[in-house]
Amino acid sequence: MDCFEDPSSPSQSLELKCSESVRLVGGSGLCSGSLQIWNQSWTSVCEGALDLRGAEVLCRELDCGAASFFQGALSPVGQTFHCEGHESALMDCPRSRPKTCSSGPSVNVTCSEPLRLMRGARRCAGTVEVRKRGEWRPLYNPGYWTLGHTEAVCRDLDCGSLVSVEEDRSQTSTWVISEGCVERRKSAVRECLFASDDSYGMGLGVVCSESVRLVGGSGLCSGSLQIWDQSWTSVCEGALDLRGAEVLCRELDCGAPSFLQGAPSPVGQTFHCEGHESALMDCPRSRPKTCSSGPSVNVTCSGERGGAQVRGRGSERVRLVGGSGRCDGILELRHRGDWRRVKTSFGRWTLRHTADACRDLGCGSAVKQKKRGDFPKSPVWEVSAYCLRSSSLRECISEEDSTSTGMELVCSDLLNRPILSLVVAVGVSQVEDQVEVQAVRVQLGSQFLVQCSVKPQFPGGSFQLLSPSGNHTLPAVNHSAHFLFNHTGPAHKGNYTCVYHLQVFNHSFTSESERLELRLGSTPILYRHMTVTGPSHDRHRTFT
Repeated sequence: MDCFEDPSSPSQSLELKCSESVRLVGGSGLCSGSLQIWNQSWTSVCEGALDLRGAEVLCRELDCGAASFFQGALSPVGQTFHCEGHESALMDCPRSRPKTCSSGPSVNVTCSEPLRLMRGARRCAGTVEVRKRGEWRPLYNPGYWTLGHTEAVCRDLDCGSLVSVEEDRSQTSTWVISEGCVERRKSAVRECLFASDDSYGMGLGVVCSESVRLVGGSGLCSGSLQIWDQSWTSVCEGALDLRGAEVLCRELDCGAPSFLQGAPSPVGQTFHCEGHESALMDCPRSRPKTCSSGPSVNVTCSGERGGAQVRGRGSERVRLVGGSGRCDGILELRHRGDWRRVKTSFGRWTLRHTADACRDLGCGSAVKQKKRGDFPKSPVWEVSAYCLRSSSLRECISEEDSTSTGMELVCSDLLNRPILSLVVAVGVSQVEDQVEVQAVRVQLGSQFLVQCSVKPQFPGGSFQLLSPSGNHTLPAVNHSAHFLFNHTGPAHKGNYTCVYHLQVFNHSFTSESERLELRLGSTPILYRHMTVTGPSHDRHRTFT
């Protein structure tokens, strides 16, 4: 006999159920592999000896879902098993010419997981139910069962990508997931069920995208685009424009698109979205071309950690609030359109997790973290710290909870960027509009002043001016410092930069302005005042 189910629990004795006369071997789990039957010993069944009804009987006997893959062309002449479909075991089917294979191809069967979504508004939304020992029950959502695990449920049901998960508290009797099984490997759902009949009263509610999905990416929010058309097919590169990508990312609850591979043209587009649609398949379509080969559309949405989002502008899914600026404060995460504090479970939040959040925010590296419990009690997003070892914040959301705890983080790019201003002390009445330049020309022998300043954030600190004639440091007074230079000469020619230094949160922080080049000339000065400010992706320099 061969055992095909091992639903064990640390708190209970081991329960085994064995298939007795059939088994699948060499597959990715209990429900896939090459078919073998017991005939004094285990022998393989030849390819073509089983039809679809026989495969359905086999999958049901193994307590798996419907047959989703069946290798080999069938013909009534070559069949060994002649099932009508109602039989409880494959060996109960009438047989003719019981041929087995010692060599050559054998029957390969993949049965789907015994899963379904119930009581939802559409096919790919509802409460997850699993069949075990012939009984359908909802799946209890323990804290270590994360979005990354639930994504597999959508995939097994041919329901696209995971959009959201929530608790269904209307349940009575549920199946429970084994924590150890989930941690050890990416196991199938049924392989991780307790052999317990305990009632936990909470089910797992899932919403899947149904008709679109991203595959082969680094997480839930990136990959090659596929659409459902009787089967999953790839969409050709160039068939989607930016507005279509915006609709797609919004449908997957993944923020805005940050990367779209391939330059689309109106001629080759399949989807003509206006941008307001709630689903990609709601967009008008022309020439619905799909790709069996060749490059397909690759999309990365901003909700994906490590994607191609523009650094320095923050993330559409992670933010720090209540601090002095964008790079310190209480960690909040957006899920299902709702911003909430983050609570960790199943492991400790480490400085590496803080570093990941700082990187996603474009805020440099991690400096400090502090767990606080003095907030008004309110709903939070619970995140599995164990899951964060290999996955993004969004993939590790396990459930919602109501608590007074939260995480306070400080990142290295805490300080605002300094502003560098240069004032030439010779009079010219002419005033110029704002222009985009990186250098200013100063007359030989003139006097000029460099002002370093920063938007009010913390008191104190100092400014260091890096200049061709040497480095100079002054304390910050009213958030600024002034450096005066007399008799401009060759030693002053070159680049100037302001660096702001501050000791706060028991750590030293620095922030650097953009660079300004000073050039020498003997012609009349055109500009008296120049300001250089702003991050490198949003420069503006003013002259008056």
